[in-house]
Amino acid sequence: MAKPVDIGSKRLISLAPNAWVQWVTGNSQVRASQLLDAEFQWISRESDVIVKASSPEHSEFLILNELQLRYDHKMPQRMRNYVALAEDKYNLSAYPVLINILPPPTTVTIENCYDSEFMGLKARQDYRVINLWEVEAELVLGQPLPPLFPFVPILFGGGSESKLRSAVQALRADQTLNQLEPLLAFFASFVLEIPLIQQIMRWDMTVLRESPWYQEILQEGVAQGIEQGIQQERRGSLERILKLRFSEIPVEISVSIQSLTLEQLEELMATALTVNSLDEFSQNLPN
Repeated sequence: MAKPVDIGSKRLISLAPNAWVQWVTGNSQVRASQLLDAEFQWISRESDVIVKASSPEHSEFLILNELQLRYDHKMPQRMRNYVALAEDKYNLSAYPVLINILPPPTTVTIENCYDSEFMGLKARQDYRVINLWEVEAELVLGQPLPPLFPFVPILFGGGSESKLRSAVQALRADQTLNQLEPLLAFFASFVLEIPLIQQIMRWDMTVLRESPWYQEILQEGVAQGIEQGIQQERRGSLERILKLRFSEIPVEISVSIQSLTLEQLEELMATALTVNSLDEFSQNLPN
């Protein structure tokens, strides 16, 4: 079983903090110095990442990174609160950025500021919005920008087999990036067929479940469908292995296979290649 790993926002940004802060600000002179605590008394989310940065023009300041799977209509209010709390806690000016991972329904308007008026008094908070589906995959791979490698399939022009292979190659070329492969597989499943993805790369559900984005999309019901598709493919692969080795599969074994979890199926695929008989295989089936 894979060890728990962090494949959330903070982990991704820490892979290349200078490249990240230059990308989100659009300023090549910005440098990251430290990832700060993003926990406040009223707000604490895995998607919030505060980077202490500096530039010749602005000296030290904060970059507030909010990575959202999907845009929420409450985000302007949240960004306003986020900026106020961060500036108060660290006594530095803040540059807030909202990064949206997946596009919302066409009826939803993505706001780039909080703007309100009450009894003649106005309040406003601007923030930069980056929609990943508008970011060119070729630029991310070419720069390179490692924190965005797992998102390549959902970037503009990234939803092809060739781009997925390029992203996999980029992850495997760096020892610090290889744990991000399951996250890349997850986002690839939104645009490519699961069997193709599994031919190209590994799909480790144990690692993937550590991602806050997987947990978030699990609540939408999308992740269950993806996981069910993987389970179905694994069942088919296991049955094919058994048929190739032992010709026929008894009904009781076929029925047992249908009720197995993804982890059990993956373990039994290795077992099916090493046992000498169906009876020996049956002894390894969960009770």
